[in-house]
Amino acid sequence: MSELPEKQAKRLHALIQEAETNLAAAKELLISIIGDDGTVITPRSGTNEEVGGKIVEGIFDGQKMAGPDGKEYPIPANYASKSKLVEGDILKLTIADDGTFIYKQINPVERHQVIGTLVLHDGAYYVEANGHEYRILLASVTYFRINVGDQVTIIVPAENPDATWAAVEAAL
Repeated sequence: MSELPEKQAKRLHALIQEAETNLAAAKELLISIIGDDGTVITPRSGTNEEVGGKIVEGIFDGQKMAGPDGKEYPIPANYASKSKLVEGDILKLTIADDGTFIYKQINPVERHQVIGTLVLHDGAYYVEANGHEYRILLASVTYFRINVGDQVTIIVPAENPDATWAAVEAAL
């Protein structure tokens, strides 16, 4: 009879983990749509056409761009994940006259690849590698279809191996 409560506890733990993952995905999607300050943004990666508007350069911190004015600009998680942005990359944001946000990576930091294992803590994903835990975007977890315990190759800044964030290069 003692197996039944243990199975129920394991199932309950799995359900809670799944709910935390879904909640984190929903929050990330909401921020990518409305930004941290509630302003609706329409992200596009760099284009060849000239667009009028305000231009801001800043540093990618793993989730958003920090501008020279101290303001933080939301980076859509799917763009950061797909572009494999790394903490410290220099980005250019063009805020078009119609309010569209257009991001372009203009000065990537030197990169280093490491292999690690995906773990989950408090609804956030990390890759344990070389005795360090690097946070990764949920968009990368879903895009690469990786699960807790899977081996992944991540990209970290070469000059800052103790960075907080990493980009996922590939699932192994």
